[in-house]
Amino acid sequence: MTNAVLFESFAKGKASQQSRSNNCVVYTRVSTKEQADNNMSLETQRKHCEQFAIKNGYNIQGYFGGTYESAKTDERKEFNRMLSFVKKSKENIAHIIVYSVDRFSRSGANAIYITEQLKKQGILLHSVSQPTDITTPSGNLQQNIQFIFSEYDNQLRRQKCMAGVKEMLLRGDWPTMPPMGYSIIRENGVRKIVVNEKGKLLRKAFIWKANERITNEEICKRLEALGLKLADQRLSDMFRNPFYCGFMVHNMLDGQVIKGNHEKMISEEIFLKANNALPHHKDGIRILHEREEAPLKRFLKCDQCKQFYTAYRKKEKHWYYKCNTKGCNCNLNATQLHADFKYMLKDLSLTVSPGLESLIKQDMEALYSESGKDSNEQRSIVNRNLTELTNKIARLHEKFIDGDIDRETYWQMKGKFEGEREKIELQLSKMGKGLSNLQKCLDLAMEFSSNLPSLWDLSDYANKQRIQYLIFPEGIYVDKETRDYRTPKVNSVCLYLARLKRVLAENESGKTNTNVNFPASVVWGGIEPPTQGFSVLCSTN
Repeated sequence: MTNAVLFESFAKGKASQQSRSNNCVVYTRVSTKEQADNNMSLETQRKHCEQFAIKNGYNIQGYFGGTYESAKTDERKEFNRMLSFVKKSKENIAHIIVYSVDRFSRSGANAIYITEQLKKQGILLHSVSQPTDITTPSGNLQQNIQFIFSEYDNQLRRQKCMAGVKEMLLRGDWPTMPPMGYSIIRENGVRKIVVNEKGKLLRKAFIWKANERITNEEICKRLEALGLKLADQRLSDMFRNPFYCGFMVHNMLDGQVIKGNHEKMISEEIFLKANNALPHHKDGIRILHEREEAPLKRFLKCDQCKQFYTAYRKKEKHWYYKCNTKGCNCNLNATQLHADFKYMLKDLSLTVSPGLESLIKQDMEALYSESGKDSNEQRSIVNRNLTELTNKIARLHEKFIDGDIDRETYWQMKGKFEGEREKIELQLSKMGKGLSNLQKCLDLAMEFSSNLPSLWDLSDYANKQRIQYLIFPEGIYVDKETRDYRTPKVNSVCLYLARLKRVLAENESGKTNTNVNFPASVVWGGIEPPTQGFSVLCSTN
């Protein structure tokens, strides 16, 4: 044995001769859901990858992708799951097979970095449609160039697409899915964006915010009672989106605000009021939004022009309510209006002896049970219709699976049925679920109605507004000339108790022996305060 052989164990730089395994994985991908649903690209990619593996004697250990994921970035669920598998697998994965390098990634330099890291672990990337020997410098260069060109092609597509998007926006056409509350329809081949059923509920939210100035939390509770559940933060984002009043803002518009061609959900005035962005009055009178001294603003309305009254303070002493219409010249003293309103509440209050109170509760309970029969029957009919519609959708799905109907017919009919189901579910949510504790509710109603004037007088601004709209849901109209007051609607419970008060008073005086058992929905007129011409014309649901 020569000395050279003896010293071979101390040599450096000798490449280790490790045999590369034949285990591989297959990764397939398309960019959009439409591509995944409507063409055979994923199946075609998988077929060619399998053929490539068989030809080269590779053993497929797993399939990844098989869905739609954008390759603009490498933050992809299936992509990262595949990378994690090949790096940690006990099967010693040595090859990743894709149909083309752009299926692997379109991120250019980042894709090159990922493949280099894989190579250090002995994992090679193979493109079926772009074969190259990536173990050589020239083959490695060729694959890197393909990655760069994929990114370049992606940027060109984006540039063209964004130019088209900007042109659409400048024309007033919204290019993508509209915000909640809108649907895209086609009439005679023309794409239109219109307000849907959810939008009608969101319209109420804007009006509540603008006119009642209540919190987003309270608005969310009201919407949930109507069948629409939203988070406070999402509602805040909607209130700040001018799309709902007919305007469009977008990053592509470089700060411009464009008038849209879509249907308005609310007026510009309501949007600005909801965002507290209306300008001050031109004559210098500052419109105050929430002041304890003026709780009836945005509640009282001018009987002539139907606009809400605002409030202002004159010479830092006296408060007045003023009609919002220019030229109406209606200024009413706040002190007198507050006294009139408290008298109206007093006439709606019910004060009776403890003995009569229990009889009244029994009568109200009987009335509620009687009125609930029709509601329960109607709720049963609506539930039955909902069940039938759900069954129709299930049968439609079975027909599609069995091949009895084509895809276009299936989606058309499914859209129709789901639209009908959404309307029925909304109708069902409006009907409510009844009272879980009727006695507690009756006690609260009696307590609430027994002392309305002082309850209103001692409340803060927000609670005064709640009481006002609870009793008079559509506000009160004031005639500036005659000082008459009228309201289209009064809370049915308050109306029932107030009429009951009158009947009891008449019975006590011996004027009549009218039975107190009457429905709460009876139309009634006759609150007559001492001020001349003061009357309330009431009708309930």
